[in-house]
Amino acid sequence: MPELRRGPTSNRWVIVAPERARRPSDFERKASSAVEEKPGSCPFCPGNEHMTPPEILRIHGPGGWCTRVIPNKYPALQDYAELGREAVQGVFDRMHGVGAHEVIIETPDHDRSLADMSEEQAKLVIDAYIARIQDLSNNPWFRYVLLFKNHGREAGASLAHPHSQIIATPIVPQEVRSSLQTARAYYKSKERCIFCDVMLGEIRSGERIVELVDGYVVSAPYASRFPFELVIYPRAHSHDFTTLSAEQRYGLARTLIRTLGRLKALLGDVPYNFVLKTTPNPVPRPGQPEYWSTLPYDYHWRIAILPRLTQVAGFEWGTGFYINPMPPESAAKYLRDVQLAPPAT
Repeated sequence: MPELRRGPTSNRWVIVAPERARRPSDFERKASSAVEEKPGSCPFCPGNEHMTPPEILRIHGPGGWCTRVIPNKYPALQDYAELGREAVQGVFDRMHGVGAHEVIIETPDHDRSLADMSEEQAKLVIDAYIARIQDLSNNPWFRYVLLFKNHGREAGASLAHPHSQIIATPIVPQEVRSSLQTARAYYKSKERCIFCDVMLGEIRSGERIVELVDGYVVSAPYASRFPFELVIYPRAHSHDFTTLSAEQRYGLARTLIRTLGRLKALLGDVPYNFVLKTTPNPVPRPGQPEYWSTLPYDYHWRIAILPRLTQVAGFEWGTGFYINPMPPESAAKYLRDVQLAPPAT
């Protein structure tokens, strides 16, 4: 029977409607490339470095580079000499499009997705993520640095070559701010991290757990918006993704490979987004000495993985509800049962 669900970390309701689809095969689809470029013409492939803006970071490996970071050729935000905050007609706010927009080219291999990478290569990708978030956070104008990955045209990718993106913004986005405020209020009331409590409850229940591995918890959220939506938590409390040790980075690399590998083995090469939810830039703000000062205690970084298997249509836009035809308990069981192939080398 359909039911309405709401989780404790957001004020969002979800309709779980299992009658609309019953088997993983109902969701099988292949992510389509936005541009069917070949290695000879792909700007992200080795030998075509002249086709991209000058690189910001290069991680070397045997025979050449392993991971590169470049400015986005068509940035959503860019450098300005000032923020340009102002009121427009008294009630509207405006500021310059201040920020940064970068592309992490994850591998020189045009056809090797993150699910198919070796542990070492995936760890280098995480190294690049952390290096760029740390560097961008040195700019006091950048209040939030968002890391995300679009895989497949349906998820917003414009090129097939494996890559992720980073956008730094001069404001903390509303969805992030809401999550931070919920976490702070919970900690003020109970002196516990709400995300740690959610994770502990999921571990004790087990019905939505996909895997406990390498210091990480992979689970399907209670109020999943999409079929096979997943979240990866570090099991030890940590608010800041950039503080990961080398051992923790290797653990996350293995966890990402295994989790994306499970999705691929069960559903095929489906389109998906993943989003890193980490701390905003804690740089002091004039007139706001307590700005997010409780973050080390009440916040918990995590990675959300969102397969794009259903469409957001009029009902969702009109109500803010999502309709999910795959109960997260069923999704977790299907994924737990996947037999993973040996890791790539």
